[in-house]
Formats: sequence, C-alpha cells, structure tokens
Amino acid sequence: MPWKQASPDTEQIRFIQRWQVGGVTILELCRQFGISPKTGYKRIQRFKAWGLEGMGDRSRAPHRHPNMTAPEVAERLIAEKKAHPTWGPKKLVAWLSEREQEVSWPAPSTAGNILVKEGLVRQRKRRRHVAPWSEPFAAANAPNDVWGIDFKGWFRTGDSIRIDPLTVQDAFSRFLLVCQGLSHPKGSQVRPILERAFREHGLPETIRTDNGPPFASVGLGSLTRLSVWWIKLGIIPERIEPGHPEQNGRLERFHRTLKADTATPPQPTPRRQQRVFDSFRKTYNQERPHEALGQKPPAHQYRSSSRAYPKKVYSPEYELDVTVRKVRTNGEIKWKGEKIYLSEALIREPVGLTQQDDRYWTIRYGPLSIGLLDDHAKCILHTPTEVLPMSPV
Repeated sequence: MPWKQASPDTEQIRFIQRWQVGGVTILELCRQFGISPKTGYKRIQRFKAWGLEGMGDRSRAPHRHPNMTAPEVAERLIAEKKAHPTWGPKKLVAWLSEREQEVSWPAPSTAGNILVKEGLVRQRKRRRHVAPWSEPFAAANAPNDVWGIDFKGWFRTGDSIRIDPLTVQDAFSRFLLVCQGLSHPKGSQVRPILERAFREHGLPETIRTDNGPPFASVGLGSLTRLSVWWIKLGIIPERIEPGHPEQNGRLERFHRTLKADTATPPQPTPRRQQRVFDSFRKTYNQERPHEALGQKPPAHQYRSSSRAYPKKVYSPEYELDVTVRKVRTNGEIKWKGEKIYLSEALIREPVGLTQQDDRYWTIRYGPLSIGLLDDHAKCILHTPTEVLPMSPV
C-alpha cells in the first residue's frame, strides 16, 4: 500500500476528499494514489463508519488480553515483594503458589515484568565468572554429610558494638543450623554454640572451614583446639585452599543474602540484631524457596543426624602396632630421649606414630595423618593432612 506522499495519513485524507468530489471511478482514483482497490475500498468504508478519525493505520493490538494478570494478583505480588525485598520473581511465585493454590499465579517472567514496572527490581550488572574450581572434598549427598561453618564479615550495630556473625549451614539441604552474633571470632565462643547445635541436630560427618582461626592454624596438621574437639567427636575437619573461598561457595553466597536481609542497615543494639538473625533463620529454613531445591525451603530436605552428641567425649585410640605418645602441657612429646615439639592444640592428647622406613615415622591424630617425624634429625616435617582410609574412629 505505497502511498505517494511521505505522510500516509495526509494522503488518505486527500484520497477521501477527491472521492467525495466524484467524477472519477474508484479504480482510476486508486491508480492515481498508487494504492490497490482493496485498500481504497477499505479507506472509504472506514470513512463511512468513523469519519476522518478513522483514517490511518489502526493498531493490531487486541482489545482484550485473556491472559493478562488480574490487578488483584499483581497487587499481591507487589505487596509480597515489598515484604521480601531480596526475593526474586521465582521465589515469590513459588512461595505464593504454595500458600494460595487456588489463585492462578503468573509465570516468573511475567511477575518479573510487573515488578520492573513498579520499580521494585534493580537490574544487576552481569559479571563474568571463572570456571569453577574442582573440589576434592567430601561429597554432600545427604543431610549432615558436610556442614559449612564460617564468620560473615564483622560489622557494628547502631551503638558501635562489634558483631561477628557465626553461621553453620548443611551443605546438602542448605538448612541454616546456626546464625549467631558473637563479640569475637574466638574458639571459646564458638564451642558452646556448636555444642548446642550438636545436641539439637546431631553430628555431621565433616565440617568444612576456611584456613583462619579458630578453625585452622599454621601448626602441625593445621589443628586448633576446636578442630581437635571435632576429631574426638568423630567429625573430619576439612579446609578449603587458601585464597579459594569458592570452595565453600554455598556458604559464601549465603552470606550475601544474610547481609542484605539482616544488616543493611545494622540494628541499633546487639540484642535486636540477634532477634533479626533468629527471625531470618526461621524464614530462611521454613519459608524461603531455594532454586537448587526445586523452589522448596531447606526444611523440606533437612533431617537431623542419626549420630547423637555423646554424653562423654573420648580421645582417639590406636591399633596395637602403633606407637603412642601423649603430648605434654608444653606441646612436646618424648621420643627416644629427645623432646620434640608438635602442637599446643594437642596438649594431653595421644598421638600415634607408624614407622615408614628406617628414618621416617608418620604422625597421626585419630584418623588424620598430620606430619612426619624425621628420626635422624629429630624434627617434625609438615606434610599435607590426609584422612587415612582405615581409621579406628
């Protein structure tokens, strides 16, 4: 329908005005304006029905949208987004669908468009990521196979008191076992919190940490008094490589959510901050959908461990062919008339020594090989910690 002039609307009006004058056939008039007879007749019919206002190309958009989200549904989405500002459309739709099944909720993409129009979604800049690091760690195939533990970066409450949030999360179910604000990241403060978690949820097989205190040290086997306690409970301490927080990536990602939901901004006092932590933990475990769990909350996947926290904790025992030495109060052992320093973390604990050859002895603590004793030089060689396949623990 190539109208001759640059403005089709103006040409269509001229076409009608020339048709009203008469004296020419429709076919000849259409030829003069460079249009088909079909287009010419259509414009005349529109003029008869709507006058000059009917000229121009009309919108092809449908007058009704049978799949359009109902206003009350959109308002419900907007209200829940304001109540949970860090939740995306997938979580919101999954959460609402679970609780209000009689409502026809839109697809997450449609929900996202509604929230964007309301200015409730901030477009994030896409980041390039390196390839994932291969993780030579214990597999988390069931609840309590692996717990991740870490301190989220400290901050100060409104009254300038320092808070170090300690978090413990089950790697399989993402269930948040602990979210506790401490005044210092010290083992003496961590242990009673973990004792309470062990009594409530049982014992995990492995606890994964970074390489900082109070979870690890630069001493023999990287052991601390906290990790020695774990080994006595039958828990394997597992450490990520220095400079690779992605090896504990699930907990690292969780900390961004924790900060956004509980500490932006911080609460006025530590007590009020802990109340927010407690409320967040309940919502995170019981209500908040998790995409990796099929948009179900972690509580749907988590079950307490069958390994109960024991009434009494015993030191490791060794096979009959293992030479045993008890670490003295200064961190040393007596070996063939010589005093050899091991670690203060092992004070009063038995270590096992297994002869490799005529010079080297493997030093064990429970199921872990933590170093070598050089029998000629009477010194300790630091070697990578290894979990032995045959363990009495």
